[in-house]
Amino acid sequence: MILPLFLSSIATAQDSQPVVGRDAAAKYFQPRDTASSSSFNTGGGPSDHYLALHFGRYMASQSYDWGKNGQEDDVGKNQFGVTYRVGEWYNSMDLLLRMDYSEFDVGGETPNKLSFVPMITFPDATSRFPLYFGAGAGLGVFFKQASGKSALSLDYQLIAGARFFNIFENTGFFIEAGLKNHLLILSSGQFNGTFLATGLVFTF
Repeated sequence: MILPLFLSSIATAQDSQPVVGRDAAAKYFQPRDTASSSSFNTGGGPSDHYLALHFGRYMASQSYDWGKNGQEDDVGKNQFGVTYRVGEWYNSMDLLLRMDYSEFDVGGETPNKLSFVPMITFPDATSRFPLYFGAGAGLGVFFKQASGKSALSLDYQLIAGARFFNIFENTGFFIEAGLKNHLLILSSGQFNGTFLATGLVFTF
């Protein structure tokens, strides 16, 4: 009679002692959902993608051997664009596709073009961190070009901005600044510009 009571009291005391060491730490390191923990994710979850619409203005710009007058200042004008996130490196950065429509005034002519620029930005949008930075390069196609100049350009951008998600349901806004430059591919000509843009960002 005494022995079973003694053994029962020992078992109760062992169960009541706190779990320490590896077992205690394990509960703080639960595995993430495997669908969202891949190194590169193009899944369709509600937080996996966003689309941004923007309007911007070149704040300062210079062209070199593009128009009739050699070097010119303030040739960049308005710009409109859409940016779509097509994937991410999990907990790291995003892969974006940006399409920009830009207007210029070069030597009395008014070129305009559409740019297709893949970009990498960090941190990833899923983190909801408000500040972001990025860079990208791609192809520019001129719908209207200055006389005798290439209809194709190599476009490259460096950006920094702040974005605020879900201000009204799935709609937020962002503000962005940086550099948007291009080199004409099939002729001489270069453009360097700084810009400021703002717009809406939609998560889905």
